[in-house]
Amino acid sequence: MVSPPLVSIITVNFNQTEMTCALLQSIREQEFRNLEIIVVDNGSSNDPGAIIQARFPEVIFLRSTTNLGFAGGNNIGIGAARGQYLFFVNNDTEIPRYCIQQLADFLQANPKCGVVSPLLYYFTPSPSLIQYAGMTPVSNVTARNNTVGARTVDTGQFTQPVPTAYAHGAAMMVPARVVQEVGTMYPPFFLYYEELDWCERIRAAGYEIWVQPLAKMYHKEGHTVGPNSPLKTYFIHRNRMLFMARNRRSALWLFYGYIWMVVFPKNLIIFILKKDWPNLKALSQAMLWYFGGIKNQYERLVPAK
Repeated sequence: MVSPPLVSIITVNFNQTEMTCALLQSIREQEFRNLEIIVVDNGSSNDPGAIIQARFPEVIFLRSTTNLGFAGGNNIGIGAARGQYLFFVNNDTEIPRYCIQQLADFLQANPKCGVVSPLLYYFTPSPSLIQYAGMTPVSNVTARNNTVGARTVDTGQFTQPVPTAYAHGAAMMVPARVVQEVGTMYPPFFLYYEELDWCERIRAAGYEIWVQPLAKMYHKEGHTVGPNSPLKTYFIHRNRMLFMARNRRSALWLFYGYIWMVVFPKNLIIFILKKDWPNLKALSQAMLWYFGGIKNQYERLVPAK
């Protein structure tokens, strides 16, 4: 009888100990048992190590003294992982009983798959409201894309595995051999677009990206960064431009025209009308950093390459 592969679950905690513990409890209830669980604390104000390891002694707990962002925190976990498959999950998710088994089975049956994500639902207001069933490619003009199935009710319309442009950063399983070949996530993104950039590199190496809707997860989205946060405004716009510079160089001038003629004026007007000066400043700082190399307080958060 062939033993199941070791799956290393990697999650990053930042000032959300109880939420992380809820995820760890859902992992305990998995049908799939050959697991290695790695929690990386990303410089929380209070070290949660004692609490987590008292309640979940099976966990490998690692701590960074500074916040390295989504990519940097996960990269610490990659360095400690021993699994054949690495399962990256946000700490604000919960994993139903058969999810990991379905994803591991899919990777074993599909060696050309470099990343697979489950079907993601919003945790609230309804457990049947879909967040993610795949993604379309990023546009060469707008640097935006669409999420398949977003905010639709599950009526059984997603039942078969399908290839997709990008995995979802909240839940993606990657073979360790793919990480060894392609490399880890790019830390300077810090927040947003990291998984899109990683998927571009994985696809360029000849691998496919899939969604396995038989695997399901629930996502308590938006608990780390608020919906109208200047931090979000800064990194969404900054990383949108950084992503294009790294992955769409042949379309950069078209994209730059769209940024200056549509994105910046539109958001400028919106923030002025709302008198939202913090977000207006964050948008301006993103433009000044990218086009002028002018440092700001957000860049002090970003780790070196």
